[in-house]
Amino acid sequence: MKILNALWLLAILVLSGCNQEKGKLAKATQVKRPNILFIPVDDLRPDLGCYGNSIVKTPNIDKLASNGVVFNRAYCQQAVCTPSRTSLLTGLRPDSTQVWDLKKHFRDVLPDIVSLPQFFKNNGYHTVGLGKTFHNTLQDSVAWNEYLHVDGFPFDPDAVYINQENLIIQKEQELNRVKKGTAKFDKYGFIYTKANSIEMAEVNDDDYYDGAQTTMALKKMRELGESDEPFFLSVGFYKPHLPFTAPKKYWDMYNSEDIPLATNRFTPKDSPIFSMHGDAELRGYSERHDLPKPNEASLSEAEQRELIHAYYACISYVDVQIGRLMDELERSGLMENTIVVLWGGDHGWKLGEHNGWGKQTNYEIDTRVPLIISGNNVNGKGKTSKALTELVDIYPTLCDVTGFEVPKHLHGTSLKPLLENPEASVKDAAYSQFLLGRYGPKALRGIERMGYTVRTDQYRYVEWYEWKPESKTRGDFITSELFDHEIDAQENINIANNSENKVVIAQMAKVLNKGFNN
Repeated sequence: MKILNALWLLAILVLSGCNQEKGKLAKATQVKRPNILFIPVDDLRPDLGCYGNSIVKTPNIDKLASNGVVFNRAYCQQAVCTPSRTSLLTGLRPDSTQVWDLKKHFRDVLPDIVSLPQFFKNNGYHTVGLGKTFHNTLQDSVAWNEYLHVDGFPFDPDAVYINQENLIIQKEQELNRVKKGTAKFDKYGFIYTKANSIEMAEVNDDDYYDGAQTTMALKKMRELGESDEPFFLSVGFYKPHLPFTAPKKYWDMYNSEDIPLATNRFTPKDSPIFSMHGDAELRGYSERHDLPKPNEASLSEAEQRELIHAYYACISYVDVQIGRLMDELERSGLMENTIVVLWGGDHGWKLGEHNGWGKQTNYEIDTRVPLIISGNNVNGKGKTSKALTELVDIYPTLCDVTGFEVPKHLHGTSLKPLLENPEASVKDAAYSQFLLGRYGPKALRGIERMGYTVRTDQYRYVEWYEWKPESKTRGDFITSELFDHEIDAQENINIANNSENKVVIAQMAKVLNKGFNN
């Protein structure tokens, strides 16, 4: 009996050891999936060193690009925050999410859709969100294991001021709203108000939110690195979104006189006047209420330089924060097994082009965005891809490069072939759209028009339709726009009305309609 018991005990120990080894092997297999560091940068246009801008100072982003692929022709699906982020994070185009404005939450229409971070959460990743990934107040709680916020800052911290002048303006607005009974307090007890459009304060990086959340992200990254679970960490930066606020040392990196102004400070010739509908966002700041509309007049050269100067300062401020994240990846040994995705959160941005100072058009300047994929599983390091790509491609790409089957319902295309060979191509066209009538000057609100646009190697083509908000469908055709990038890269002259372009327009119309049949 003693011998039998001894043998039984030995068998148990052997089986236990086998199970432990299996457990270790399972963990090892799990750890092999690469981590993901996701970096949305709000309102960032392709003004970076790695995109050919020799004025702006972005050494850290440029270093990141040298370890990855720069996508030179990446396009958002709608040049405004919520629709663009929703499209990227669901993998669906705006007509499918039915999110065309800043108020609609995609789960009102698609309650069971699996968002991008949720996909990784469901597949064994620990997902952590900081800052702006989903649009400000329209969060997606089921996407995250943890969603972090820095104490002492409002829930929507893009309009954080430090200088006394701006704090007084904010306080006056807050008191006025409280008196009128229109004050809306966020979950932390703050009232969202705007003051001036520019502030450069003599403070440290962490006195503004982007610096403070980077410090928090570094601490969280260290914790995540000690776990066997792969992680999906999103650090969404608010700058260079308006207001252009940053520590003054970043302003001091530039000389306004060295910054070139836009060369096409006029609206596109022969385009409908509503296509450049105004800069309502910038006009909402205290010293910009009298901002002229794009078809009326231009700002003075001094005002233009000041705005561009401040925008560049904000880019350099964020660049340093991104450098801190990259340094921690290196220090912790996580870099080798981490994919880094940096994208211009939402859309491009006009800095005087077409006489505009904002976003929200169907033109190249607003739809083209920076996109860099770096690190693990990127073979074409230090290369630039000229292939047409879209933000809606990020979801399937991350599924593909981490070894998961790409969900069949996604509208985008995996960019994995371009990470292996940046000279390759994955699609012939990129698609965007914009709904007018819910933004811009009050005089234009209520008249809703939907513009659909397609970008090919040579052309940008736009079709405008009356929009039926009740049925959420396009109505009668209004007009079209056509730009030939071989002779007009800035899209300054609409040639859709030229009779010799009828064949091209017919061809482009087919390409456009094909893309919006999803």
